[in-house]
Amino acid sequence: MEKSDRTPNLCALILAGGKSSRMGRDKALLPLEGKPLLTRTCQIAQSCANPVWVISPWPERYREILPANCQLIQEVATDSGGATHGPLVGFAQGLTQITTEWVLLLACDLPQLQPEPLQQWGQLLDALPESTLAFLPQHPKGWEPLCGFYRQRCLTSLQTFIAQGGRSFQAWLSTQNVQPIPQVDRSLLLNCNTQEEWQQIER
Repeated sequence: MEKSDRTPNLCALILAGGKSSRMGRDKALLPLEGKPLLTRTCQIAQSCANPVWVISPWPERYREILPANCQLIQEVATDSGGATHGPLVGFAQGLTQITTEWVLLLACDLPQLQPEPLQQWGQLLDALPESTLAFLPQHPKGWEPLCGFYRQRCLTSLQTFIAQGGRSFQAWLSTQNVQPIPQVDRSLLLNCNTQEEWQQIER
């Protein structure tokens, strides 16, 4: 990994808070290329961002598999039942720890993610208008929120949206100034939710 591949003033935040109920096992721990999926995602993030953070309700579960220099954030339940509350709230909690201008947000379950496109996309950030709050892949049904870039200052509007009961990334992003990442290979964004989908990835 060359330091020159990293985008200045960019860190990464990886979400590892899903229950993996359809998979039947923790997706972050699924082995791919000889390492857990979360480990692989962290290493890819390190190729273009520093530092790299992982936010999870279960940090002890992942501490031993994180690469050096990755830092854990404890996701905190916001209701008395202790239930997890979805990626948008996890993102907002993680964002309170971020001090860089930009953050690369990634889901932990992107088995076909590669470092080179992230590095190329990161190099486009400086050319974006100051008013742009997010730089994301776009698809016919909306934005791809869990593999893209956000300005840290979007936290204010995000916290307001959540305080009003909002939990949908698409609904929040519809109120923000978002720029589409050009020419995205959509296969990079494939995630897997079932054992059958995972078996196809392994093949």
